Amino acid sequence: MRVDVRYFSKNGATRKLAEAIAAAVGAEALTVDIPLEKRADVVFLGASIYGGKPDPAVLQFIRQNAKSIGKIVVFGSACTSRSAFPAIKAAAAVEAVKTAEMFFQCKGAFWFFNKGRPNDQDCADAAEFAKKQVKLLGVT
Repeated sequence: MRVDVRYFSKNGATRKLAEAIAAAVGAEALTVDIPLEKRADVVFLGASIYGGKPDPAVLQFIRQNAKSIGKIVVFGSACTSRSAFPAIKAAAAVEAVKTAEMFFQCKGAFWFFNKGRPNDQDCADAAEFAKKQVKLLGVT
């Protein structure tokens, strides 16, 4: 089974998590502007909230790659407790793409808030989350 990792990051926080997840699942962390080359059983999709919603590039990735995605697992960071998960789940549902009910989110830095986040522990937690999701989803 194939696992891919895609992300959108304005300040590098989601990229850090994507790289940790990719290393944990044996994939490469690529940005959402790079389409899937082959069908992926699981796509770890990283996004954060910008102006109250995920960046449009994340939703466009889902639309453009829907036929190549088995299931999406969402991850990201945020200054607040708000997650990109509901918006991604809704966009995926429109395209008939399944979304895992579990998602990973940690604190993210924004201006003076949560400085230094995600940190090494957040990245380790993201990697562990990804390993568990791969096992739960039966990806080998």
